[in-house]
Amino acid sequence: MLTEIESIALILSLKVALVASISILPVGIALAWLLAKKDFYGKSLLDGLIHLPLVLPPVVIGYVLLIVFGKQGAVGQWLNTYLGIDFSFSWKGAALASAVVALPLMVRSIRLSILSVDSKLEQAAMTLGANPITVFRRITLPLIMPGVISGLVLAFARSLGEFGATITFVSNIPGETQTIPLAMFSFLETPGAEFQAMRLCIIAIIIALLSLFFSEWLSRRSQQKLGLIK
Repeated sequence: MLTEIESIALILSLKVALVASISILPVGIALAWLLAKKDFYGKSLLDGLIHLPLVLPPVVIGYVLLIVFGKQGAVGQWLNTYLGIDFSFSWKGAALASAVVALPLMVRSIRLSILSVDSKLEQAAMTLGANPITVFRRITLPLIMPGVISGLVLAFARSLGEFGATITFVSNIPGETQTIPLAMFSFLETPGAEFQAMRLCIIAIIIALLSLFFSEWLSRRSQQKLGLIK
């Protein structure tokens, strides 16, 4: 049986990962489509900014989030004053940090799927009178669904394992921001708590594997419906 601290960390991790991955899905699809389909001034800069979290130290990401979305930050202060949203030292901030570091993986996965779609199918639909929104909804989106699912699961798994940006931005508060990686960190700093850390490590591995298996199953189902595989 898990202890109360372990159970809370597990539930909070799943909550943060789900909120982070689902909230960035529309943004991820839009950015992936923009980068794959459009040529515009500053495209390379936008591409670099999107993928910047992949190469920046997580602590740097957390510090930037603290400056921008903290209680004294320009955006954070406005959100807190006018909308009552406070990211500082809360699970919402942990979800925000996870979303930022997971977004590049989602965009990359979906963008590759969009690039693999035969543009002749889209052109044929537009020739028959379909508007761009209908083409995307009826042609492009079903074809890229395996990539969308893959990107969503990658984002979920990355969010589940986020540590550096989270602890820098929202600290390590049990019951509020202490996800599985942060709880493991606390256990490793506590003499005699190595067993609890190992238990959370195993749980994290199991959740990640189940997520990948589920992603593969959904992807195959999607391809079967499209007739791409038997």
